[in-house]
Amino acid sequence: MQRILLVLDLDETLVFADERPLARAPDLDLPPYAVYLRPWAREFLRHVAVHFELAVWTSSSAAYARALVPVLFDDPSRLAFVWSRERCTLQRDLANDTWVHAKRLAKVKRHGHDLRRTVVVDDSPEKHLRNYGNLVRVAPFLGDPADDELPHLAAWLERLHIEPDVRVVEKRGWRRHVPSPVSFMHAAS
Repeated sequence: MQRILLVLDLDETLVFADERPLARAPDLDLPPYAVYLRPWAREFLRHVAVHFELAVWTSSSAAYARALVPVLFDDPSRLAFVWSRERCTLQRDLANDTWVHAKRLAKVKRHGHDLRRTVVVDDSPEKHLRNYGNLVRVAPFLGDPADDELPHLAAWLERLHIEPDVRVVEKRGWRRHVPSPVSFMHAAS
């Protein structure tokens, strides 16, 4: 069975970036943005890379993704793809009367990935209305240094990597079903 493709968003999922710095020093200056890595981001990525094929799909610019991906990933060349806003589809969100850059997984399928074996991790469900069975929604990261979402997500994903069809697994409220988070400090030793 092929490894599950884990498609990761950047902003508010793995990092927080804003033109106004927070009260602490940023982890990265990417003018005009001050960028803060979500706590445990690098450890999370190393951990999930053991069982998943990784990819990045952001609704930010390609230049932003090119600058940020090498900071997060030990070996960006091992990613299945790094896609940006150019691969998104502008779509109207009728519930909020706004336009969003939707990430349609049909594009991933056209690149040879089986949607039964594709999981998307994103904080913006409005970008995945047509991908609902593939989406694991995380709480938005807004710079809190005490954020602990990623160790919990790693623990939940450990059970998912053996599923033949990830779309049938209930993902709503996933965090309530995690008995304990992955301890990256112990996993690294």
